[in-house]
Amino acid sequence: MATTEITKGEPVDMKLEVVMLGVSDIDRAKAFYQNLGWRFDGDFAAGDRFRIVQMTPHNSQASIIFGKGIRSARPGLADSLVLAVDDIEAAREDLLSRGVAVSEVFHYAGGPFNDTGESPRVGGRDPEGRTYFSFASFEDPDGNGWLLQEVKTRLPGREWK
Repeated sequence: MATTEITKGEPVDMKLEVVMLGVSDIDRAKAFYQNLGWRFDGDFAAGDRFRIVQMTPHNSQASIIFGKGIRSARPGLADSLVLAVDDIEAAREDLLSRGVAVSEVFHYAGGPFNDTGESPRVGGRDPEGRTYFSFASFEDPDGNGWLLQEVKTRLPGREWK
């Protein structure tokens, strides 16, 4: 039996490609994400027991898949899926123009994603205008939660060469 010698060097490229979402109505979810302007990648079925739909946010490298006959969380259990945006106000206005119920812009009192404390979300942009610190949120028809996170400039070391 041959063995593979493992050497520690550069890690193998791994890219987050797909996130599986649980939905209760495939066609309703498909219409919702198409309304957001997301790219429709495909609708694949095999008989009555298997169907998946793949959608990709505009300019994203990662997609979502939802459907039936796949292992995914129950509808509405995905929470705080993050969409990085250059301009939180423009992204929020775009969603509103598409009929999506999106929150007002907020920041976390204890820093990004810190939901601890009595009132972790504070209304308004980050008072210091820092990248990564301003958010808005919305849900799909099944209650899967999305966060828009404003990222104007990546922190050093946060971009692959």
